[in-house]
Amino acid sequence: MIIKIMGDKMERFKVTRTVGILGIFANCFLFLMKIIVGLFCKSQSMIADGFNSITDVFASLMTSIGNKIASADSDLDHNFGHGKAEYIFSMFISISILIIAIKLLYDSIKSLVFSNKLIFSYSLILVCIVTIIVKLALYLYTRSLLKKENNILIKSSMLDHRNDIFLTSGVLLSIILAKFGFYFLDSIVGILISGWFLLTGVKLFKESYNVLMDVSLDKETSLKIINLLLKNKNIKKVTDIHSVAVGYKFVVILTIHVDGNLKTSVSHDIASIAEAKIKKEFDSIKEVFIHIHPV
Repeated sequence: MIIKIMGDKMERFKVTRTVGILGIFANCFLFLMKIIVGLFCKSQSMIADGFNSITDVFASLMTSIGNKIASADSDLDHNFGHGKAEYIFSMFISISILIIAIKLLYDSIKSLVFSNKLIFSYSLILVCIVTIIVKLALYLYTRSLLKKENNILIKSSMLDHRNDIFLTSGVLLSIILAKFGFYFLDSIVGILISGWFLLTGVKLFKESYNVLMDVSLDKETSLKIINLLLKNKNIKKVTDIHSVAVGYKFVVILTIHVDGNLKTSVSHDIASIAEAKIKKEFDSIKEVFIHIHPV
């Protein structure tokens, strides 16, 4: 059982590392391509999309570093492991997204006010098509991994790739319309991209913040735990259920009420069985501590 858990843990960190490495190389390539063509053609939306790619490089780097730290085993100073590193580095990613979003919003509004014109080029269309293909492949890959591994860093990468597909499609549309004289749409798309970044950054920040602030299990899961324990006729009542996030899993502390006439050893056996059942039924729970109250 222990060997299986360790194997699953190592596989989880291995696939997350692969996601980070692929993201770094792919986004470096896309960033250089978008910035060069965007500056040459004076496309604000393409430049905005290029900066999106450089934030993706940073995000992929944070994914790799956060995953490396989180993969460390428990020690004397960190009894429940280093799982929260995933959320610390996902918060760094969210902050970088917010900073870039504000900068791009300012540049796009400035471009709209001063009526900067986009120089139409088929090179812009080619860049968009290449970007969409690359991001679609990365999105499908990370989505398949997320179904197997509950990891906020993989989730962040998947959502980022998905957003990029829609955003680059918007850039492609603005480029095509610019050929027909609708130049102002390029700046508007840049503004919309910035707004999307803001929403994504806030959402990711909130999710990371909740875990780092020791968010508890949701009420539905807590109720399921109570109902599971009450199936044992020796457990009369379950009270004082508390939980705290340790990375992507939770530590649960609760009290069970048992017959006070039972032997101490029997009461402890009931608690031990209950702890094992909870950990077996709920993948999101790392450890369970049960206090026994005789009635």
